[in-house]
Amino acid sequence: MNLQNIPQIKHTDSGNFFLLAGPCAIEGEEMAMRIAERAVSVTDRLKIPYVFKGSFKKANRSRIDSFTGIGDEKALKILQKVSKEFGVPTVTDIHTNEDAAMAAEYVDVLQIPAFLVRQTDLVVAAANTGKTVNLKKGQFMSPESMKHAVQKVIDCNNQNVMVTDRGTMFGYQDMIVDYRGIPTMQQFATTVLDVTHSLQQPNQMVGVTGGRPEMIETVAKAGIAVGVDGIFIETHFDPANAKSDGANMLHLDLFEGLMDKLVAIRQTINKF
Repeated sequence: MNLQNIPQIKHTDSGNFFLLAGPCAIEGEEMAMRIAERAVSVTDRLKIPYVFKGSFKKANRSRIDSFTGIGDEKALKILQKVSKEFGVPTVTDIHTNEDAAMAAEYVDVLQIPAFLVRQTDLVVAAANTGKTVNLKKGQFMSPESMKHAVQKVIDCNNQNVMVTDRGTMFGYQDMIVDYRGIPTMQQFATTVLDVTHSLQQPNQMVGVTGGRPEMIETVAKAGIAVGVDGIFIETHFDPANAKSDGANMLHLDLFEGLMDKLVAIRQTINKF
């Protein structure tokens, strides 16, 4: 995938990793703009190619009373406003075939959730929009098996595809990152490491996913050290009160410091 095919993406000649970052879900305009403003400021200073991330709806939730969104069109319009206001591309998840064409009217990258990455019709619907497609590796899938999901996109005459490792199930209630999978997947696609989802602790009795946010820096540093192309991080200024995935998100106050460290590691890696 040529990163420059993503509209409005900047700093592609910097030698840096690229970044997909933002809140788990769009909770409202003010919060989205606040997070985007901070992320854009930091990534511009460090010359990190940046894509703002926000889910316009959360379809796969543990409980029926969990937050799913503020309304599809309302959330998508906020993503569009972020893009116009800050001059950055945006990415959002889709869950149904119908979502693909709708979301493609507002965002630049369509993301296929890990639970749904083997759904051929959904992957094809995303690919047929012509947008860049980000395929999340299923928690139950090997890195090698992701080449078939990638091929589905390519067979739709869309070369703009990346894969994202978001951890692998380790027992019933934990995730682990197998860094051997990064060079494996790089053989057939641009590869991203989803740091925050890799630190989830799913399937909790209470019906709310737990997490290990104190390990975000460790996992991110390791990903850069092994040469991953991109990093995916969910961040919020108040994770404790976020409406989705607060237990594993990076506090926005820690975002700049982490990016400084990751860029320093990348600069060192680039010398080899």
